[in-house]
Amino acid sequence: MLPLPPLRQLWPRLARLMFGLVLFGIGLALMVIADLGLSPWDVLHQGISIHTGIPIGTVVIITGFLVLLLWIPLKERIGIGTIANAIVIGLVLDGMLLVLPETLENMALRWVAMLGGVVLVAIGSGFYIGAGLGPGPRDGLMTGLARHGISIAWARAGIEIVALIAGWLLGGTVGIGTLVFAFGMGPLVQFFLKRFSVIPVSPPASE
Repeated sequence: MLPLPPLRQLWPRLARLMFGLVLFGIGLALMVIADLGLSPWDVLHQGISIHTGIPIGTVVIITGFLVLLLWIPLKERIGIGTIANAIVIGLVLDGMLLVLPETLENMALRWVAMLGGVVLVAIGSGFYIGAGLGPGPRDGLMTGLARHGISIAWARAGIEIVALIAGWLLGGTVGIGTLVFAFGMGPLVQFFLKRFSVIPVSPPASE
């Protein structure tokens, strides 16, 4: 378990963490209703949701905890932010999909929702990663593999390609939004992380 900072530093960082995770969940919900393509992991989550009937946010939570099991052989240390990430994003995603329209008919609105979703996910990542309270389950899997000799680029690419293909085969939405997320998320997270981080950190691969 990652050590916690002193109490007077913990609460502001917890607030940043939770704010970031909420923004992240809202951003994912906007991408879902835009129906123009999701991130590789969320293509998988959506595909599983389609075949099981389990809400996509709940699938995000279940998958997050299953991924944490893979941390054990990698000897990654869980932080309070890791557990919050595994739970809060999925809850917010399901909650937002209950109040947002199922689909957007207007193509311009779909593009606004998709691009806005990507930006909100990036801003949320800047806040929650910058809080320094532990990486998300999927981030930690990639950085854990990197610590065992696999470059973070190859670890991220390999895992996300597998998730993308599996999700696509299950019926998850792959499209222009998938490309925008894949190529835009890294630079956007780096941009926002520099502005919202409370400690010097390097941005891991975003979820």
